[in-house]
Amino acid sequence: MKSTIVRCAVAAAGLGLALTACSTGASSGGGNSSSSSGAASAPAGSSVIDRVLTATTGPNGETPTPLTDLTFSDDDLAKLKAGHYTAAQLWHTSSQLVSAVQNGAEAEFARLGINVVATANANMDAGTQANQVQTAMAKKPSVIIGLPVDPTSSAAAFQPAVDAGTRLVFMSNVPAGYTYGKQYSSIVTDDLYAMGKRAAEALGTALGGKGEVGIVFYNAQYYVTNQRDAAFRTTLMKEFPGIKIVAEQGFSDPNNATGIASAMLTQHPNLAGIYASWAQPGEGVLSALRTVGNTTTKVVTLDLDDPIIVDMATGGSTVAVVADEAWDVGKGMADAAAYSLLGKQAPAFAVAGALTITKDNITEGYQQSLHSDVPATVRQVLK
Repeated sequence: MKSTIVRCAVAAAGLGLALTACSTGASSGGGNSSSSSGAASAPAGSSVIDRVLTATTGPNGETPTPLTDLTFSDDDLAKLKAGHYTAAQLWHTSSQLVSAVQNGAEAEFARLGINVVATANANMDAGTQANQVQTAMAKKPSVIIGLPVDPTSSAAAFQPAVDAGTRLVFMSNVPAGYTYGKQYSSIVTDDLYAMGKRAAEALGTALGGKGEVGIVFYNAQYYVTNQRDAAFRTTLMKEFPGIKIVAEQGFSDPNNATGIASAMLTQHPNLAGIYASWAQPGEGVLSALRTVGNTTTKVVTLDLDDPIIVDMATGGSTVAVVADEAWDVGKGMADAAAYSLLGKQAPAFAVAGALTITKDNITEGYQQSLHSDVPATVRQVLK
């Protein structure tokens, strides 16, 4: 599954690629340097990931609230059902992940007695999303949940909902200039630190705590990918002193990951492992490995993606994929919306859990992340 967080990050950067939540525009360039001294030493120059990260924070520094903290009393449920509230779901695009988020939200809205009156996706087009907001507002929804196509245009696109007093809950990103408690009620996303930390622990364990590692990261100012990548780097250096990060290369276009990985392997032929920021560049890393017949370098990436899972299931280079609990993100968005309808303060920034998927728990991984069965393309290679 391609990360919806990253889809919008790239779109916001003006690349027009399909990525999952939007934030600020991308900066250009990426450092590529090496280090040859000291255990777990890392190259300099990786500007967006070279900080020590110890916890997830929101786009404005918000402290995360676990989605499991959002609960309802019997009285709350009675009030919601008596309120005859309605909801609209306006997504930025369609994908496996968006479907899981939408399904989670719809199931929770049904449990809470909130009727979904409109659902649409904008196919990554800002104008389409603005039109969809107008169409949804004709049905006077009590709440709107969704993900802005990009922060700048979405500020105007969602303004009719703000003006009407419709509660807004966003996934991962928020329109530019919008303030918590005024224009929107909550942001819901992944536990970004947990995802990066789990990826580092999976790769470090697979390598037996030693060897040389390369990092292929998203080199743009975007809090979702920056925090996931920085958490990976921080954890690897802290928990695995026998591992050296000998190469780091940033990209702004995930299609460049194959070339980046090829150059990295040429410069460092003894690489034991490579981390890729999410599944699409992860596929590029796998392509580079296959081109040179490399069957020893291990790969870890983020976000559930069928081709990556197939590689792992068939004994390829992928040793682990860290995924978010997408269905729970949707459930949490519905819960945050319901909080606002009850006059309760929804958390400014709420996060879902993360899970590590290996060859041994692929079926369980799909069920926990997406609440779905393993797709046919994956099922046919499982033994």
